[in-house]
Amino acid sequence: MTDATTAQWDVIEHEIKTGISGNPYLDTEFWGVFSQDNRHIRVPGFYDGEGSFKVRFCPDRPGTWSLRTQSETAALDGQTASFEVTGPRDGVHGPVSVRNRFHFGHADGTPFKPFTTTCYAWTHQPLELQEQTLKSLECGAFNKMRMCVFPKHYPYNENEPLHHVYELDANGKYDPDKPNFEAFRHFENQIARLGEMGIEADVIIFHPYDRWGHCAWSEEQDYRYLRYLVARIAAYRNVWWSLANEYDFMLDIKPMGRWDRFFSIIEEGDPLRHPKSIHQGNPAMLYDHRKPWVDHVSIQHFETARTAQWRADYGKPIVNDEMHYEGDIIQCWGSITAETMVDRFWMTVMKGGYAGHGETYSHPQDLLWWAKGGELRGQSAERIAFLRKIVEEDATHGLTPAEEVDGLKAWRSLGTARDGDVTYIYFGEHRPVIWSLGLPVEDGDWEVDVIDTWNMTITPAKRVTAPVPVAIKHAERTVGGKADAAFGIELPGKPRLCVRVRPARKH
Repeated sequence: MTDATTAQWDVIEHEIKTGISGNPYLDTEFWGVFSQDNRHIRVPGFYDGEGSFKVRFCPDRPGTWSLRTQSETAALDGQTASFEVTGPRDGVHGPVSVRNRFHFGHADGTPFKPFTTTCYAWTHQPLELQEQTLKSLECGAFNKMRMCVFPKHYPYNENEPLHHVYELDANGKYDPDKPNFEAFRHFENQIARLGEMGIEADVIIFHPYDRWGHCAWSEEQDYRYLRYLVARIAAYRNVWWSLANEYDFMLDIKPMGRWDRFFSIIEEGDPLRHPKSIHQGNPAMLYDHRKPWVDHVSIQHFETARTAQWRADYGKPIVNDEMHYEGDIIQCWGSITAETMVDRFWMTVMKGGYAGHGETYSHPQDLLWWAKGGELRGQSAERIAFLRKIVEEDATHGLTPAEEVDGLKAWRSLGTARDGDVTYIYFGEHRPVIWSLGLPVEDGDWEVDVIDTWNMTITPAKRVTAPVPVAIKHAERTVGGKADAAFGIELPGKPRLCVRVRPARKH
């Protein structure tokens, strides 16, 4: 008889209640070995307060799984259980990993194209505001959220957190030996709720914006915290690991060797191998993402046209998590227009990468989405949802920048990408009235559409056929193209348009 039944890629949890003297967070270790046939997967357990010890696991196959615990503490050693795992629930595709070198996919093979937003401290706000955040995410623009474990002390975000992550000592600093179990329970519950919405939780493990002293912990204390965090949340299918927001601002207290070790600790405790990366502040201080333990390049940079070059430099997926934010605050990084935000999303995606959103509109109570979540007040989110729908409809394997395929310098100022027989040509700031470069060489049954990225319209393009106008021939000579397109198209002469070319669909 099995002890419990769960679905594939949901969380199995086994609890042991026992009284152990001292501080189990410091002094007690135990593990769970989950087995199916000849597979044995060892995962760390953790203490959850009040005599409760738990071990969690995400089963990647249906069938019967057994558990046996291991510990030097007798009460936690040799406990057994069994679990019956059914097939996955509808809409559950499993954890995400790198696919096709520069892209991502779920465990069942479903492509995953991250469209990210940032709400650093949303889980530390009043519960009513957190509920509003989750409601706002129903807009369909985002399927990944960057979020911090620790609260932040920073302009627009100076309120006390809902739960302190560790208990406070006499000086108002976090005591690294005493986690607040209620805070961790709440954090993981919100991760699970995001998962039910199909949203990946990009968990930011460290950050420099701190009045609680967690930045100044010792190496041993950092490692213990990280092992504990991994033990608690690695079993949630929708977790990503971001070692830091702006790690380079902490190098004086956490040297580079420690950051390297952080990656190893995650690998030791995470059998799902969730995506791992690290985010910098200074563009000159990029972590070396070529290291084998880094899965993708998490970057902060506003020059999105460089995305194709970053792909070439690192040979890994590019996720530009911070391209500045739509808003109107005094800081330059938080005062770009919605039009600029949408343009940077399109350019990043059409250069074969993935982009991150944030919103920083001034508010009398400092309710800025980027910091606290709540309400989306800007105009970019619905247009990002429009882009996401287009890309998810057409791109199966992931977009490849045209300059990687064609080697033409002409493409570098445009956002042009291909996936299979679908081509996108994003003009950005350019506004030609006629175009043929990159269009089909055979006058077959093609759908050619003009996408207005701001007004969110898709209109069939008006073709210009033989005799090919002199303007098109001259344009081809000028940009270095080949005069072999079967036809050209007319454009309305406005910026930020995209042309999509694909085989005609059967209706």
